[in-house]
Parts: sequence; C-alpha cells; structure tokens
Amino acid sequence: MNAITRRIALAAPLALPALAARPARAQEWRPSQPMRMVVAAAPGGTTDIMGRLLAAHLQARWGAPVVVENKGGGGGTIATLDVVRAAPDGHTLLTGNIGPQAIAYSLFRNLPYRPEQLQPVSNMIRGPNVLVVHPSIPARSVPEFVAHLRAHPGRLTYGTAGVGQSPHLSAAWFHQLTGTSAQPAHYRGSARAMLDLLAGNIQFMFDNLTTAIQHIRTERVRALAVTSADRSAQLPDLPALRETMPELRDYDVSTWFGIFAPAGIPRPALTAINLEMRELLTREDTRRRFAEMGGVAAYGTPEEFAAFVRHEIEKWGAVVRREGLQMDVS
Repeated sequence: MNAITRRIALAAPLALPALAARPARAQEWRPSQPMRMVVAAAPGGTTDIMGRLLAAHLQARWGAPVVVENKGGGGGTIATLDVVRAAPDGHTLLTGNIGPQAIAYSLFRNLPYRPEQLQPVSNMIRGPNVLVVHPSIPARSVPEFVAHLRAHPGRLTYGTAGVGQSPHLSAAWFHQLTGTSAQPAHYRGSARAMLDLLAGNIQFMFDNLTTAIQHIRTERVRALAVTSADRSAQLPDLPALRETMPELRDYDVSTWFGIFAPAGIPRPALTAINLEMRELLTREDTRRRFAEMGGVAAYGTPEEFAAFVRHEIEKWGAVVRREGLQMDVS
C-alpha cells in the first residue's frame, strides 16, 4: 500500500466528500424495527466490545432497540453467513474483523460467502501486533534477530493463536520477506502461547499489542518491533518492523474491527449508520478508550473502508498462497 492509499484507508479522515453532499437524506432514514448487531466472535474480545459500543450508541441516538447477538465459531464465518442472508434493509449489521472479512477468502476452501455479498460501512478500531522474544534470545533488535534465525534455520519455535489467525500470518509474512524459517506451534488462542513463551518452551511470537503489553512492561518478554506501518503511541520507542530492515519496507499489519451490512442496503440507511459511526469514533472519550486498548479510531466512509478491505483481501491472499495454507470451514 503506498503512502497516499494508506493515509486514505487507515488514518480515519474526517472529510466526507461522498456523504457530505447529501446530509438531509441521511436524516430521513431511521430504523422502523429493532436492529440486530451480529458479532462474529464470542463475548469479551475486541470484536464484541466494538459491537456493543456501537449498539449502545445507535440505541441512544435513535431510540430503537439494538440487540447484540454473539455468533462465534468457524472463525467468524457463521456470523458472516447469517448477515449475508439477512434482509438488506439497514436493520442487520455485522461486527467483523480481519479474519472472516479478509483472511478467510483465501484460507478456507469451502467459504459459503463472497466479499461482494457484504457492504462495508466503516472501520472502527485498528491496532498492531508486536514481535516479542524470550529473554534468552541473544537479540535486541530486528536485524540481530533475523541474523539469529538465519544462523539457526528452522530450529526456533514460535507460538500462534491458531492456524491462519493474524499472529500466525504476521510471522509467515515476516519469514517470507526475510528469507528465514522457524517451526510454528499452534495454540487455541494467544494466551496459551504467551504462557509457553514466558516459560521458555517457545522462543518468540507475534501477539496483539493489547495482550502482550503488560509482559513487555514487566520485561518478562523482550519486544523488538510493532507490525503496523507506524510506531504505537503506547510504546513510542519501539520501532515499526518496516523501518528496521530494507527487506521489511512493505511490511504493514494491523488487526482491525469494523461494521458491515448485507449488500444492497439502501444508500440512505448506509449513510445514516456511517455518520453515526463518525459521531461515535470522533468523540474524545472514544479515542481515550481505544488508546487504553492499544488501538486507534479508524473511521472511514463506506468507499474508503471498502477500498481498505479489498487491499487486505489481496494482501493476505498472497501471503496465504505463498505459505500453502488451506483449510475447510468447520
């Protein structure tokens, strides 16, 4: 992604050239029945938090009930299929993320939906993963770590939150660009992987910054870099991977969580929901809360978010194909 595209897709611009021309139409649409906010994850995680945050905002603004429905399973594909099959009238929304809305299209052989069956509304939050190593690893920078990997090809083990998840593919792309190799150890979630990293049973991992930061601050693991294009405000002295080596200049990974609707949603409904999301995401209290979570607000128009999602699908498709990963939806 070039600098101009990245600024458009990720920097949460406040200009609304496509929407501002018709503010009156946005005011014409209001829900005529209770709304459904389908969450592509179990309760408690970031996907769930984003869905409930927006549901509470819409209910307060419009007075109509917004019912949150958690539908985990299948890597978020079960919830996505539910929304794809819903009436495209603005009353059903999906809180999705990088997994089922980007990686899944190339990871799963039998995925029962396609990108064109969803209408991106807006991103909500994005945040980096972070490369962390056990303190026993004799590397204090990314170049030193790459040299260590090259000196011990295939001998180190790294933890993942599961096959095809963002931390796993963060490592896969890192190895592809640096020409290094290591053995993956797949866990059911990053918490178990982190426990083994703390114990020294594995040597490194890529993890969400929000879950790894407490261990970084207590120096139980050593952080080498964040995966996003820019440094994180939470750890401003920690470099971005792309600035550490020429081989990594194109590396840019952020986890993200956004809102989708069934394709064919009327434009007035799409506009109204998007503008309410802008209201929520530009509030100072929202930005403070996201910063505490290690992320940043990532508002965009439907067109901007759709372009961002298309790029994510293409990027992860290339990584998955090079890695030779293929799975069936369970």
